[in-house]
Amino acid sequence: MTDERPLRFCMMTTFYPPYNFGGDGIVVERLATELADRGHHVEVIHCVDAFLALKPDGHVVEAPPPARRNLVVHSLKSRAGILSPILTHQTGRPMLKGPAIKRILKAGQFDVVHFHNMSLIGPTAVHYTNAIRLYTPHEHWLVCPLTVLWKFNRAPCTEKNCVACTLHAGRPPQLWRYTGLLKRVMPRFDAVVTPSRFTWDKHLEMGLPPVKRVEYLPHFLRLPPPASTSSPWPRPYFLYVGRLETMKGVQVVIEAFRHIAHSDLLICGQGTHEAELRELAKGLPHVFFLGRRTHDELQVLYANAVATLVPSIGYEVFGVVILEALAQRTPVIVHDLGALQEVVRDLGGGLLYRDMAGLLAAIETLRWQPELRKAIGETGYRGVTEAAAPDSHVRRYLSLIGRLATARGDQRV
Repeated sequence: MTDERPLRFCMMTTFYPPYNFGGDGIVVERLATELADRGHHVEVIHCVDAFLALKPDGHVVEAPPPARRNLVVHSLKSRAGILSPILTHQTGRPMLKGPAIKRILKAGQFDVVHFHNMSLIGPTAVHYTNAIRLYTPHEHWLVCPLTVLWKFNRAPCTEKNCVACTLHAGRPPQLWRYTGLLKRVMPRFDAVVTPSRFTWDKHLEMGLPPVKRVEYLPHFLRLPPPASTSSPWPRPYFLYVGRLETMKGVQVVIEAFRHIAHSDLLICGQGTHEAELRELAKGLPHVFFLGRRTHDELQVLYANAVATLVPSIGYEVFGVVILEALAQRTPVIVHDLGALQEVVRDLGGGLLYRDMAGLLAAIETLRWQPELRKAIGETGYRGVTEAAAPDSHVRRYLSLIGRLATARGDQRV
């Protein structure tokens, strides 16, 4: 397939910047921006009410991204407020947002509709279009009502007990999950585009119905300019960037720094677990909570860290933070679990650990062997520039769409 005729894309997702919490909205924004900059027409549909329903106290909503040629964003908001996502949560259908979604899809005459995080949009929205339909799992929502396969807020889920786990989290069970709705919906997607092999294997392991086609396509990163190598911090430091939630494992690295005095730990992010983490870090004067930081501030922090720590103890779908650190030639230290280890093994640029002893050994290695640290960082940087570059990603993405169009006999696309 070539770029001779610009295509018309619709990205449908629950969260989109600035109304997003984690990496899923950022990944959608990057793909939409990349396609628009290449001359394709892109429209994004997302749910503001869903974000407001889940927005924790103290979460700062940043300014919307600047307007961009070829990119239109539909920020859906109902006069019913949070009742709209609640109805979707319980029925699996767009309900109050349905008419607006249908109007946008009809008017847009899209070639491709790409569904992303559908948790509070509703999977039945796939029936609203006959365009080429893609689905990307940014989480495990298809097989987990809480999206993260984090059972009873204690450990990764290996055996489903959804009703009890959902009630434990203070949310009502989703009865539609027991109606066969997903069995009717999943065959409607022309392809699932998974960012990691682990993620799709886990979906199948947890009982997801079969789909027509699965395509492995990792996320990408447009390389930022090299950040200043003038350190913003007076001492050597290790960096954590991400949400402050139990499954992210920040408590593990705080415990590790009880045994480390030669370097500081800088923690960037917000989340529901922040108060507990601050309490855990009491008496550790070299552990610092920096809150949310801007993109430019993070680039400088990445570039001057000894390493970026990615200690998740749950099943991550991908590790965008890994790409961001490696783009500044900074190595990563990553828990050997889920898709995170897959990213490190594919790109290089990091050390993996499985227990506290392994984490401490990795920290000591990169702190006291600067030449090795530099070599690992350079390896990761080459991996990002070659395997996670936008050109490579978009080429494979458009090639998939071309093959799907051929299979459909769609000469127009």
